[in-house]
Amino acid sequence: MSATGSITASADMEAQGISVPNKPTDYERGSRRSWIAVFGGLIGAFMAILDIQITNASMKEIQGSLGATLEEGSWISTAYLVAEMIAIPLSGWLSTGLSVRRYLLWTTAAFIFASVLCSMAWNLEAMIAFRALQGFFGGALIPLAFRLILEFLPDNKRAVGMALFGVTATFAPSIGPTLGGWLTEQFSWHYLFYINVPPGLLVMAMLAYGLEKQSVVWDKLKNVDLAGIVTMALGMGCLEVVLEEGNRKDWFGSELIRNLAIIAAVNLVLFVWIQLRRKEPLVNLRLLGKRDFVLSTVAYFLLGMALFGAIYLIPLYLSQVHDYTPLEIGGVIMWMGFPQLLVLPLVPKLMERFDSRYLAAFGFLMFAISYYMNSQMTADYAGPQMIASQVVRALGQPFILVPIGMLATMHLKPHENASASTVLNVMRNLGGAFGIALVATLSDTLARGHLAHIKESLPAVSTQAQDYLAQSASMLQAGGSDPYTAAAQAKALLGKTMSQQAYIQAYNDVFYIMGALLLIAVFAVLLIRKPTGPAAHDAMVE
Repeated sequence: MSATGSITASADMEAQGISVPNKPTDYERGSRRSWIAVFGGLIGAFMAILDIQITNASMKEIQGSLGATLEEGSWISTAYLVAEMIAIPLSGWLSTGLSVRRYLLWTTAAFIFASVLCSMAWNLEAMIAFRALQGFFGGALIPLAFRLILEFLPDNKRAVGMALFGVTATFAPSIGPTLGGWLTEQFSWHYLFYINVPPGLLVMAMLAYGLEKQSVVWDKLKNVDLAGIVTMALGMGCLEVVLEEGNRKDWFGSELIRNLAIIAAVNLVLFVWIQLRRKEPLVNLRLLGKRDFVLSTVAYFLLGMALFGAIYLIPLYLSQVHDYTPLEIGGVIMWMGFPQLLVLPLVPKLMERFDSRYLAAFGFLMFAISYYMNSQMTADYAGPQMIASQVVRALGQPFILVPIGMLATMHLKPHENASASTVLNVMRNLGGAFGIALVATLSDTLARGHLAHIKESLPAVSTQAQDYLAQSASMLQAGGSDPYTAAAQAKALLGKTMSQQAYIQAYNDVFYIMGALLLIAVFAVLLIRKPTGPAAHDAMVE
């Protein structure tokens, strides 16, 4: 499979009967320059994914500085995600027309510039605009890192590349809140964006050295699928807003959410119809007609749902039930990230000895078990008790992403790599958005249901309730409160205890439901055809 302009040129010369010396070039697959380009792309993707989560732990400080309310501040994250979701499907067309090297250098430079603008934002509107720019240019870095692995590494090193991509896809969101909380506490929230400048410049240097200069393919750029771009941008953008803001705005009880949902549905249907009719579509959706690829996208979707659902749900539980600070939450979340670094180097070796489908199924099963471990929580279940489930989750993640990436692309042809990378990364991001929307809605709805049940059952345990109120009032009076104030405070404590128990039960239910959904992914990967070395290789070079 050709990965560079020099190899493509050589193939064209051979086709015309011109002899070409069989001499390796600096830009051939697996060369030093190729590896440098891949590492540059991976660092860029790591930055882009990290920036999704890095502001979450510092949102109060950012809102306070910009004079924004909690609801208004939510658009700081939403703007990034919406723009990123729009940028990912455009990356295949633009990188092919402009050349991968030119497109990556331009987008990385723009990402750095947008990050600096975010640090200089003077009000909420400016911050939202600059975060959208940052998300748009950062969104291009994620699928292209995946594509560089497919096109610049030899077949026998592709598993290593997928393992490295796994670090960006799962490790970056795991440490985002921790790093963001630490930077804000030690310096200021502005450093959440300054931090992108040094690695961004390094990425540009690595890509400039590792990627070969190529001419602009004007025919590709002129053959623009304008209808596809418009329907994709409207559909994906509106869908992302619906998923991000739906729970806060009471879903379809909000006129805004209803209208955006209709716009998203209409435009996504039109986008699919347009792509299937075009000879050269913006994104080759015909790949979803391939059994192995579509099963892999289902697994990618559920991985995104499980990963981002956990990253959203655990901080919410710790802050709401146990009043953890952002930095304390980061200390718990990091256990979802660091242990996987010990396992990732082993996965490519294990793939040489074991069926990739079984490794991926094992990873999803570990993820499901970790969710089940969190479904048995009590009021005493806090950060220290949560570390065990976090470690199990971290150990399972490498067994998912590396084999799934190989299984999804093993029967694809070279010209299908760009669309495959786009579809897989869009599905993972969509899964994350669906996961966050699902757990947020379920936790609120189930908590209200459990609280109502507790209040209904209170008369049945009225004796215990009266004893609790009497003991609490006595303790408060001993602390200096008058009898009337102590009685009111005791009732407030009882209400808080009831609310806490309702939320704990709701979180248990949500963790259990998410664990059950992951079992679908286990079956999905087992239904993928068994990979065979020669067959897979032939398919890749066909």
